[in-house]
Amino acid sequence: MKTTLKITVVLVMLLSIVSCNKKSRRNYQYMPNMYQSVGYEAYQESDAFANGVEAQLPVDGTIPRGYSLYDFEDSTEGYDKAKAELKSPLDSSAVDYDRGKELYDIYCGICHGNKGDGQGTLMKREKILGVPSYDTRELTEGSIYHVMYYGLNSMGSYANFMSDEERWQVVAYVEKLKADLEK
Repeated sequence: MKTTLKITVVLVMLLSIVSCNKKSRRNYQYMPNMYQSVGYEAYQESDAFANGVEAQLPVDGTIPRGYSLYDFEDSTEGYDKAKAELKSPLDSSAVDYDRGKELYDIYCGICHGNKGDGQGTLMKREKILGVPSYDTRELTEGSIYHVMYYGLNSMGSYANFMSDEERWQVVAYVEKLKADLEK
């Protein structure tokens, strides 16, 4: 008796499930946009904005998060102006020569040498030529920072690799290397 009851219950359940699926009538789908969403490309033309792609660009005068203004342009005049006017915002208590050395060894030492003498690994292997020693150059805080920010000649920019504070730490360390070479 128990097995017949169980079999009957299972058959009723199967019949009720099968009877709900009729091929002749349409099944309803609630919130169809969730199941079949429209795919948009990042820079495609869109009716949502009157100006098209221009509306997706940042507003003029805005600064991305984490960046600061740098008022000197990437030109010879900008370099000369930075060399004459730009000073480090770090005071003597904020300068960390150990951190500056660490960053210098990572980013600069391969070309400029760990002592700033222009005898880095790439220079010794003749992969690049003409890296001058710091003691033969007229360097200021502003000129070092400007070159790290924009790059100069075959040296590329390091603005994307180091934060503003890290670049100033390297500037302080380069000035220390220059002073050590001049002794």
